[in-house]
Amino acid sequence: MLIEFDDSLITGNDTIDEQHKELIKKISDLVTSCENGDGKVKAIKMLDYLEEYTNFHFSAEEELQKKANYPDYDKHHAKHEEFKQTIKELFDYLDELEGPTKDFADKVQVQVVDWLFKHIKSADRSVAEYIHLNNNPDIV
Repeated sequence: MLIEFDDSLITGNDTIDEQHKELIKKISDLVTSCENGDGKVKAIKMLDYLEEYTNFHFSAEEELQKKANYPDYDKHHAKHEEFKQTIKELFDYLDELEGPTKDFADKVQVQVVDWLFKHIKSADRSVAEYIHLNNNPDIV
């Protein structure tokens, strides 16, 4: 399954876009590992790195929102917390398995890839637009 950053995911904020590229690459690596039948230990390590990078990215993105006084910060933060919980649930699910299965890969597709792409195209794009307008008050 091909998972990659494309123009439909550009928010217009270089910091956010670069981090999204890295995040999507890590997700793609995880899914590829699952599809290749790599072992449980490798999948756990990849999921662990994905969790770490997600936490880093969400913190950076939320800091940008705070600096810009983004009005929907609380709602956006709550969405991030939901995603973090999903990652924890995937850890638990993988822990119960002998290794990553097709069902696990399907869960990653729906709960991580689909969720993230939708989130980027709506919520993150709104944040980037708000920050851009906030930083350029002369734009009407």
